[in-house]
Amino acid sequence: MLIGLLQCDDVSEELQPRHGNYPEMFERLFSAVDPTLEFRVWRCLDGDIPGDVDAVDAWLTTGSRYGVNDGDDWIEALCGFVRELWAAGKPLVGICFGHQLMAKALGGEVVKSERGWGVGMSFNRLSERADWMDPWQEGLDLVVSHQDQVLRPPEGAVVLAESDFCPIYVMQLGEHFLGVQGHPEFGKAYSADLMERRRNIIPGNRVREGLASLNAPVDDQLMVRWILNFMRRALTVDARL
Repeated sequence: MLIGLLQCDDVSEELQPRHGNYPEMFERLFSAVDPTLEFRVWRCLDGDIPGDVDAVDAWLTTGSRYGVNDGDDWIEALCGFVRELWAAGKPLVGICFGHQLMAKALGGEVVKSERGWGVGMSFNRLSERADWMDPWQEGLDLVVSHQDQVLRPPEGAVVLAESDFCPIYVMQLGEHFLGVQGHPEFGKAYSADLMERRRNIIPGNRVREGLASLNAPVDDQLMVRWILNFMRRALTVDARL
């Protein structure tokens, strides 16, 4: 399967020697689950928006330090491409910023959360069980780094995972769109380094809590298995019907 990675940010230059950039993070994690996968990257943050929804089998949107409500030209253009993918019935999985972008593009609402920063590990309960969630478990624990949240999902969205901190953590739209607030591609070491680097903008107590939470197990490979199951299932159905 060929996956198109819609890159919406770069890892800070100081952290790239240890952790790589976002495409490397995704390829490293996804290839550990399925080494046959291939990736093609579009640097959307530079205005490189795909011109063909059929250029790859399925699409994946990265996280970003930017917000979907910032109004930048490339963000608005990417929203337009998301709507093209929706109309064409192409599989798309949005990660963090991508999850929020999907919601905004299709009529939902994204806001800066009154709960503040979500960092470190997030612990979520599954509210619905989809057939692609195999192997199944009742919780989903992933690394997070975000201030914005989906406040109101698009019409028809099904919320699949939630927590008290983030009520719309995983959502599915139709048969081919999936949004995930967490970052399966973030390793714990990167999460720790990112929190340390952002101490000037994240409250100290939240950083301490986030660092302590990294002792918990993370469901990164499980989430990747679910994402690939979802993509492959979406490719077998005509989601426009």
